[in-house]
Amino acid sequence: MTGSSSQAHLAYLALESLIVTLKLKPGSLVTEKQLIDMAGHGRTPVREAIQKLAWQGLIAVRPRVGLQITLIKQDDHLHIMQVRRKLEPLAAALVAEHANAEARATMIACAQTMMACSINANMEGFLAADKAFDEIMEAACPNAFLTSTLAPLQTHARRLWFSAASTQRMDRSVDLHVKVIRAIHQADTKAAGKAMENLMDYLGER
Repeated sequence: MTGSSSQAHLAYLALESLIVTLKLKPGSLVTEKQLIDMAGHGRTPVREAIQKLAWQGLIAVRPRVGLQITLIKQDDHLHIMQVRRKLEPLAAALVAEHANAEARATMIACAQTMMACSINANMEGFLAADKAFDEIMEAACPNAFLTSTLAPLQTHARRLWFSAASTQRMDRSVDLHVKVIRAIHQADTKAAGKAMENLMDYLGER
């Protein structure tokens, strides 16, 4: 990742976190200047981040109005999980088969971070670790069409999850994530797919 793309990615992560944790409230109007200040990065990387968030459906560009954080719609959870239930187990199985040693080790570190967040009731830390897990999965999965479909859904799902989150739900989610990670680390494609299926079933509950 080049310096400019790295800065854009860091700006994206900062803004994505603000949206997911509802610090940028659904439906609120913001300016580019406000997002630059919030992200702590320059205009060019923040503009690139805004473009990515707009593509993911988290920011809407309103002509003559500005930028709007998209609303959470009543059917969003149902529609997101319909797709994730089908595709996430496939992605987990592919990553279990194809991930290199570095990716597997990084996932174990991610699992350790999640468990620490569970112990400390650190919900925002868990969401950051979950985002890191998704990005490791994306980099390790050989099917770019699959990961490009899942990426925006995962971010929307995090925002929906946070809007109704509790420490009890976080603890269970961490436990299920760790089972997925362990199966991937062991290169067990069948177990990874099944563990991810169980995670999706749990996340599908409201």
